[in-house]
Amino acid sequence: MISQDKLNRINELSHKSKQQGLSMTEQKEQQKLRQEYLKNFRNSFKSQLKGMKVVDPEGNDVTPEKLKEEQARNKKH
Repeated sequence: MISQDKLNRINELSHKSKQQGLSMTEQKEQQKLRQEYLKNFRNSFKSQLKGMKVVDPEGNDVTPEKLKEEQARNKKH
């Protein structure tokens, strides 16, 4: 998980960008922090999906095969 300090810095840079603009150094820092945040978000989201089961109104398991295969691969590890 990304630290609260880094989230605060992302927000600071975003606000500054909208108000007065960023220096090249700040733009690079902002991009690096955003990439780290997105990587963390994607990993977290994938973990949530891997634990999911989809059931239709009749109670049948309709989880997509691709997700079932990924879940099976993770159980082996």
